[in-house]
Amino acid sequence: MLKVENLNVSYGAINALRGISFSVEKGEIISLIGSNGAGKTTTLHAISNIIKKRSGTVSFNGIDITSMAPDSIVKHKLIQVPEGRRIFQNMTVKENLEMGAFTRSDDKIKEDMEMVFELFPRLKERIRQISGTLSGGELQMLAMGRGLMAKPELLLLDEPSMGLAPILVDEIFDIIKKINAAGTTILLVEQNAFKALSISNRAYILETGTISKEGIASELARDPAVKAAYLGA
Repeated sequence: MLKVENLNVSYGAINALRGISFSVEKGEIISLIGSNGAGKTTTLHAISNIIKKRSGTVSFNGIDITSMAPDSIVKHKLIQVPEGRRIFQNMTVKENLEMGAFTRSDDKIKEDMEMVFELFPRLKERIRQISGTLSGGELQMLAMGRGLMAKPELLLLDEPSMGLAPILVDEIFDIIKKINAAGTTILLVEQNAFKALSISNRAYILETGTISKEGIASELARDPAVKAAYLGA
């Protein structure tokens, strides 16, 4: 579904990504894990063409999207839920969800909003509430719900557990599994390596802009080096 080849990104003299290559198959949950500054968010931004690539290619469902405008990438159903939520704070919950469907012209938008409310009942309770007054967990739910309103085939999730209490982290990861089980492929960037590996099919470990390890998620979770570096063991 997604193929990234020899991707290089620089911020001035700093090489943020150095020739990384990886793939995502339809139906998978794939995790990118690594420490702060490893290049995880940069990778997602480069895929969505939010930042400029120095070299490399990105293809989605067989289409070269390397130089495609971000809004056109969204129309191809590759959707990113950004780090920090970035909801429209002065809009209501309902208006934020409607913005997720901005590129759509089909007649299933109302039906899909009900699906979002089934996943996130608290959003329905707060449907007319101004989004900037929501709690951190509710904001994350809204950001994910807004992404789902675009009907993604591939959903890029950037640090969905950041800043959340442990009980909410468990809830968010359970919902990620439900989204995937319903047919959406997921590329997950997450600092909580234990949780990420526990729900993923495969994973890639980024270190200072390069992929240092890759493999079956359950096997990486048992790798002594991975456990020492990322799992607190």
